Amino acid sequence: MNEEILARIADALDRLAPPPPPPADLEAHPAYVWRGHGLAPARAFDPLPIEILRGVDAQRDALVANLTRLSQGHAAQDVLLWGARGTGKSALVKSAVAAVQAQGGRLALVEAVTTELATLPELFGLLGTTDRPFAIFLDDLGFDGVGDARALRSLLQGGAEARPNNARLIVTSNRRHLVTRDIAEQASAINPRDSADDGLALADRFGLSLGFHVVDQDTYVDIVRGYAEAHGLSFDPVDAIGWATRRGSRSGRVAWQYVVDLAGRSGRNL
Repeated sequence: MNEEILARIADALDRLAPPPPPPADLEAHPAYVWRGHGLAPARAFDPLPIEILRGVDAQRDALVANLTRLSQGHAAQDVLLWGARGTGKSALVKSAVAAVQAQGGRLALVEAVTTELATLPELFGLLGTTDRPFAIFLDDLGFDGVGDARALRSLLQGGAEARPNNARLIVTSNRRHLVTRDIAEQASAINPRDSADDGLALADRFGLSLGFHVVDQDTYVDIVRGYAEAHGLSFDPVDAIGWATRRGSRSGRVAWQYVVDLAGRSGRNL
C-alpha cells in the first residue's frame, strides 16, 4: 500500500470523525467538568444550600474562608478533605463554592476525573489564560503506590507544570495521607522511615487539611432534621435512628438516604 493511498484513507477518516467541541467560555458558567479532553460546562450545578449541612461547622467555615480568599484574588491554600466515607466531604465542597458565588464571587468549580491526572498540566494551561479563580475538585482520590502520588505532588508545588496562581486543588479522600500503607513494602525498604515519609509527602503539600469523622447519634439526628426541614418533612427521631441502625452506619449520606425514604413513604418527590 503506497503513501498516496494511506493519505487518502487518513483524509477520509478525518472527514468521518466528529469535529472537536468548541472550547467552553471560562467566564460563563459556575461549574465545569474536565475529563482529560476538553473543558465542558457542568450540565447541572445545583448543590445543597450550605446552611442545611450539619455537623461540619468548623470544616465549613475554614473551607468557605479559604475559597473566599481565592475568589478575591488573595493568597489561598490547596485543600485536603479527608475522613470517613459518607460524612459530607464532597457535598461541602460544592456547597461552599456555591456559597461564595452567591456572595458575588467569580469563583468557578472544575471537577476533574481522577483517572486523568496526567492531563492536569493541560487543564492548568487552559485555566492560566484567564484571571478568573478556579477550585479544581478531585473527588475520592487515593493512590495504591507512591509513583502517581509523586506526579501530583510536583503539580501542587515545585514542578515545572505546577498549577497556576488563579487555581487551587480541592481534594477529598477517605485516607488522610492519600497513599495506602504497604506494610510489606515498608518492611523490605532499606530505610522504612524513608518509605513511609515518601507516602506522607503528598498530604503535606496541602496547606489546609480538614478531617471528617463518624458522627454520634445526636449529630446524625440533627443532620436528618436539617434535610427534613429543608424539604418540609416531619420525622420521628426514633425511626431515623432505627434506619441508621439497620444500615450499620451513622453519616450524612445515611441521613440523606433516610430522608429520601421518608419522602417516598409520604408520597413526595425530592
